[in-house]
Amino acid sequence: MPCTVGSLTEFGHLHGQVRLPTGQLVVCGCVAIRGGDESGDWLDFYVPVGALDHAGIAYWDGQPFFRSNVMDNWLAAIGTETFKSASFSLGVIGFEVSGCTDASTLAGQLPQTRDVGYLLPQGGALHYGAANT
Repeated sequence: MPCTVGSLTEFGHLHGQVRLPTGQLVVCGCVAIRGGDESGDWLDFYVPVGALDHAGIAYWDGQPFFRSNVMDNWLAAIGTETFKSASFSLGVIGFEVSGCTDASTLAGQLPQTRDVGYLLPQGGALHYGAANT
């Protein structure tokens, strides 16, 4: 089943496969979380760490955060492409980041110090602030 608004509405949580930037086909998931208040709606797309392990993607080097530049940049590219047809107020890239902040808290500004990556619209264009800690 394709990942569409209709399928997410009907089933809530979808599981499938995705080809990583390294070429490996791995499991993934997507879930829509309806906020119903000022926190807004969230669309979570994820690849389980076990799938990253199986694909040989390094995502932890002893730092306090799981991170992979390969995966972060790939996810940022997906978000950037998505923004062209379905604009959003904030994208957050990292390990278990759903709900970690919201667009109103950022007030249109990328944080100088970033534990996660941000996709933030500014002046009609989407800007990517990679994690830098």
